[in-house]
Parts: sequence; C-alpha cells; structure tokens
Amino acid sequence: MNRILVFSVLGLLMAAPCHAQVRAQGLFDVEARRAALAQPALASVRAACLAIARDPSWASLKPIDGIKAVDGSNADGGANSYSWAVMALTGRALAGEPASETSLRDLLLAWAKARAFESTDAESEASYGLKRVLLPTIAAYAVVNRSLDDGQRQIVSGWVDSLVRRVDRTFGTDADRTGHRALADSILMTWGAITADDALYEKGSRGYRAVLGQARADGSLALETRRGARALWHMRQSLASLTVMAEVAATRGVDLYGLREGEANFDRLLSYLLNGIAEPEVVMAYASENESPGPEADFRRQDMSFLAKRNYGRHPMAWVEPVAARERPGLATKRLKALLARSLRSDRPLVDELVGGNATCFWGR
Repeated sequence: MNRILVFSVLGLLMAAPCHAQVRAQGLFDVEARRAALAQPALASVRAACLAIARDPSWASLKPIDGIKAVDGSNADGGANSYSWAVMALTGRALAGEPASETSLRDLLLAWAKARAFESTDAESEASYGLKRVLLPTIAAYAVVNRSLDDGQRQIVSGWVDSLVRRVDRTFGTDADRTGHRALADSILMTWGAITADDALYEKGSRGYRAVLGQARADGSLALETRRGARALWHMRQSLASLTVMAEVAATRGVDLYGLREGEANFDRLLSYLLNGIAEPEVVMAYASENESPGPEADFRRQDMSFLAKRNYGRHPMAWVEPVAARERPGLATKRLKALLARSLRSDRPLVDELVGGNATCFWGR
C-alpha cells in the first residue's frame, strides 16, 4: 500500500506544471535581479523601478474581451491602461514593494479569471496589439510567481498560455516575416523559457535566426527599410525583439548576440541602425520604395521620434538597456553605450511593452 502511495504522489508531481517548480527566468533571472536591486550599488536603478507611482485606480480597471482590428498597433484605451499598470507594478514589485506585488497579483488574477483578450480579432493588426500586452504580462507573471498559490498559478498561467498560442499564427502576408513576427517569436521564447516548454522556446529561437537570414550584407532588413519615413523606426523595432530573444537565451547560457547567419549577426543590424541615425541618407535608397510608410509620405524625412520618450510614458529605445549592460566587445556596442549616455539616460526609466516593461529596472546599471 505504501509503495502504491509513493508512486501515486510521484506521478502527481511529474504531472504538475513544471513552471510552478522551477526558478522563473524568462527575460532575466528574477531572483538574482531582485537580490541585486537590494544592494546599495544599485540604489539609483532601484529608484527607477519605483519611479512610476502606484495608482489605486488600477485595481478598478475593467478586463476587455479583446482587441479589435480597428485599434491596430495603438490597441485601445483599456489595453494601454492595463499594460501600463502591469509594467509599473512589475517594476515596483521587483524592487521589493509588498503593496505593489499584491496589487499586481490581484490585477493578473482578475484579468485571467475574466479571460481578457481572448476575443481579439484574428487579424494581423489586432494580433499585434495583443502581442504588445503579452510580454509585460509574462514578465509580471515571472515576478509575481512567488506570491501565487498553486490554484492561482494555474489560473494565470493557463490564461497566459492560451494567449501565447493565439499569437503564434500566420496571416499569409509580409507581416509573417517582419517585426510583427519577431515580436511573436520573442513571446514564444520567453514563455517557453518560463514554462520549460522547449518546443515554444526553440520555435522562437528559429525566428531569431530567420531575421538574421533576411538581412542584407550591410545589416539592413529589406521588409523594414522599404517603409519610407519609418524605415529606421521599423529596424529599431526588429532589434528590440532580437534583444529580448538574446536575453532569454542568455538565461540558458546561450549567446545569440554572437550568432551569425551568413554575413549577418546582431551587431551588423545594430550598426546599420546606428549609421542610419547618424546619417539618414544611408537608408534613402531602400526607403524610397515607400511601402506602408505611416503618416509621413516623404521618405526623405526619416521619423526619429523613437529616440525620445513618448507622451504616454513608453520609450521605443528601452531595449538599449540590456544590450548596454553587457560587457561585449566591438564598435557597435561601444556606439550604443555612447548613445545611451548622450541621448537616452536622461529619459530613464526606459519602459516599453516590446521589452516587457521597465527595462532600466530589469537590466540597467
């Protein structure tokens, strides 16, 4: 009888979701970062984690059924408010504020129980809006995991898992090979790392290689640089997702920053973006295709607004934080660190959905 009982218990343990038992890493090693933020040497970074005040009204945010195609990349007010609350609370919780950790847990549980976002339109732009809220939600789950009991963990992880699988789809358009797809792959890879789902993780990792495989010899991405005035804007967006994937891989001891496909690697793409920022003429021949350029019809007027914090708090260059935090050789990294010191540091904390939230808090020095 005792032997039967032992085998029964072992069977239950083996059947339990593995992410409830392993050290949550995903974008970064949560417990290692939590411990680092408690040290005096990172006092200024911890302050950046707490820089966005906790708003009591966030507890009253109403879950939304889904994102509609008409909302597009801007999503709707409900999704934007939700993701901002999640990003702010995740940073505060990581810095060790108990009230924010409780608020974050309660917010995730409320939206998970309501099965929020599950009625998102099966259309490319609506799916992009869903992708934008997913990375912050996944980062929040990793940080708040220790505050969830087994039942709560199953509710939240089951909800997130269903949404992650929803964004892993193709639409038969160029969006299947652009930054939209790279964002999806960064989500698959991050969630796969947290849940120990190697199939998801590897699918995302193949997406990283696919982006490098599309690059020209000069580091430009054909489907992004043809976008008229937003050619550099979209190059920056693809690099943000590549950064996320490289950071997730780093938690497993894998160096995707150094990976080369043909003539392309991360630094080659980064150098092209930095060259374009310094001398926009670099991108003009490609940008002249003017394919879906956005609000500015003149491809010669490159949209450089991604270099500044946007009026709703997000910073499109938040992905610079993890890259600059690494001691990597090469001119590209040196130039990027100089850009951070010269133009971006004063905008800290750098927060953006494409990197899962408060990048200064997660990776900053």
